[in-house]
Amino acid sequence: MIRRIFSFAVLVTALVAFMACSDDDSFTTSPTAQLTFSADSVKMDTIFSTVGSRTYDFWVYNRSRAGVRLKSVRLQQGNQTGFRVNVDGSYLDNSLGAIVNDLEIRKGDSIRVFVELTAPENGQDTPMLIQDRLLFKLESGVEQGVVLQGYSWDAIVMHNTTITSDTVIESQRPLLVYGGIKVDSTATLTIRNTTLYFHDGKGIDVYGRLICDSVTMRGDRLDHMFDYLPYDRVSGQWGSDGGVVFHPSSNNNILCRTEIRNAGMAGVMCLSDTCDTTSIQVLMEKCVIHNCKGYGLQSANACVSLHDCQISNTELDCIYITGGYVTMNHCTLAQFYPFVGGRGSALRFDNVQPLHGVACDSCIITGYDEDVLTGIRSDTTNSFEYQFSASLLRTPRVETADSVHFSMIRWETPKDSIQGKQHFRLVDEQNLRYDFHLDSLSTAIGLGCYY
Repeated sequence: MIRRIFSFAVLVTALVAFMACSDDDSFTTSPTAQLTFSADSVKMDTIFSTVGSRTYDFWVYNRSRAGVRLKSVRLQQGNQTGFRVNVDGSYLDNSLGAIVNDLEIRKGDSIRVFVELTAPENGQDTPMLIQDRLLFKLESGVEQGVVLQGYSWDAIVMHNTTITSDTVIESQRPLLVYGGIKVDSTATLTIRNTTLYFHDGKGIDVYGRLICDSVTMRGDRLDHMFDYLPYDRVSGQWGSDGGVVFHPSSNNNILCRTEIRNAGMAGVMCLSDTCDTTSIQVLMEKCVIHNCKGYGLQSANACVSLHDCQISNTELDCIYITGGYVTMNHCTLAQFYPFVGGRGSALRFDNVQPLHGVACDSCIITGYDEDVLTGIRSDTTNSFEYQFSASLLRTPRVETADSVHFSMIRWETPKDSIQGKQHFRLVDEQNLRYDFHLDSLSTAIGLGCYY
């Protein structure tokens, strides 16, 4: 009797399992059974022609009461647009017409679709729209689609470039730089009216001479880290050894209306064996260095002159001077680096090498911290010369014998009604957007680079 009951229970269990399995395996050809998508379009960021995009994805759901079979999934324009698609692990082979056949989605199930784009050159100076449709054809004959869209931008690609003779670069098209640029000691490189997009790694190593006018240097990521955050607002995108590095053999360099942003170790490094105060190694006018993962400007025993420059938001010091001679006139040093605590100073200087002078006039030096100005006398035998005049400084008022180094200073404290980021038009920590033009209520009117 027990054996018969057990056999009956096994039979019932098997029957239930069979019925469940049969129900799960049922497929419909009814035209009312259609797919739903997590997005009706995939809109990509702008990419450089011939350079692959990041991977985008979306979900395809079968919410009907039975399974559906996909007779085909294909790109409407075949292999003509440069889109690459993987549907639930099946690659749409572009050599076979960018199509895959005979896929299944069981009831209540879903599949994931991955999309990338490597667009051909379009022959234009401006970005061009690339568009296609990914079509899902069901066994019922119903065809549904998702729009794929991106912008392709032709660029001039430079690989491990060495400049050995005087060269001028001026281009309406962007320059995409892999492996960095080296300027030999006997050469002058002039860059005008151009944007350079550096891939992860080296920037520009200058052993000869560099002249820049109306130039932007930045990372090559045109896409977003998050919906609200473009990679262009994220530090450390390029220049792991320094963005623009002026080596000791380099002299008489000029950067004018040049913006260097999201670099790594430093936006600009000036290195010199001996400081010649009669010869300027680097002259910077109306330049911006912003959002570096290291220093903004690092000057070691060099002679550097800055006029109307903004240096802002760096993980280490906005400007670090160790020895040499540096002058700053009408500059804004704003230390509002958002990614870490313990950020560096807006300005730091020491005399590990003889400091022949730091001369700062009509500048704004401010930031989050109560004291963003640091001077360290590291060597009692080396010269340690500095002077601040007619500037706004966020540092405790100097009332010791060192006060002779300060004249006509507006001392900023955390108790001031207008202080720190309140001087500026926009400091948006949430979206990492900044505008360091002075607000109309600022007490620093007449100072800094946007006076």
